[in-house]
Amino acid sequence: MTAAAAVKSEQPTRPSIRLRARSFIAFALAPELPIADWLAELDHWLRKSPGFFVGRPLVLDLSATSLSASGIAHLLAELKERGIRIMGIEGAKEAQLEPSLPPLLKGGRPASGDASEPQANQQAQGEPQQPTSLLLECAIRSGQSVIFPRGDITVIGSVASGAELVAGGSIHIHGALRGRAMAGSTGDPRARIFCRKNEAELLAIDGCYLTSEEMDAKLRGQPVQAYLEDGILSIVALD
Repeated sequence: MTAAAAVKSEQPTRPSIRLRARSFIAFALAPELPIADWLAELDHWLRKSPGFFVGRPLVLDLSATSLSASGIAHLLAELKERGIRIMGIEGAKEAQLEPSLPPLLKGGRPASGDASEPQANQQAQGEPQQPTSLLLECAIRSGQSVIFPRGDITVIGSVASGAELVAGGSIHIHGALRGRAMAGSTGDPRARIFCRKNEAELLAIDGCYLTSEEMDAKLRGQPVQAYLEDGILSIVALD
């Protein structure tokens, strides 16, 4: 064996580049015109739920707007000032986006998805179906965030101030709700929120929400349910 061959054999083999698919749950912000009013509403949300968007993957859905490239850039700058960073844009045309803006995304759908085809494939392959409800037999502490887009969340305990629940379906809390509860997050207006003691910082169903200051004071500390009726979030006492 020559010296050159010996040196060559001692060189480490370079590992191949690996690309693997990953699936993440992203929240979609869908601004509406006029943008100034929408930003004011967003500021109101952030005052009641500071840090809600921190660390979350966010997509900007522009399907309800007709912004120019400069208008989109200005909107992104406004969001960045509020600590909101956008990973992608949907509902726009390529001509509206400058190269420096987040990429245009296509093919997005609500996190609940169309379950009929995947379930059929799972049954054909003998794989277990994914659960459509989440049961938590413990209290949810301040700072904790539970996100379950596939269905209902039930908590056998309380939800502390500063904690949050985000469900694709309904939310059932067998103790006090002192944090935030957001049901129907994947576009289900039939979702509801039930809790034994209403001390919530925020309640939301399908994007419609009420903060603690906007709730009827008579319902504070009471067992309640929240639901949507004609696009308005209503909170009523449980008998």
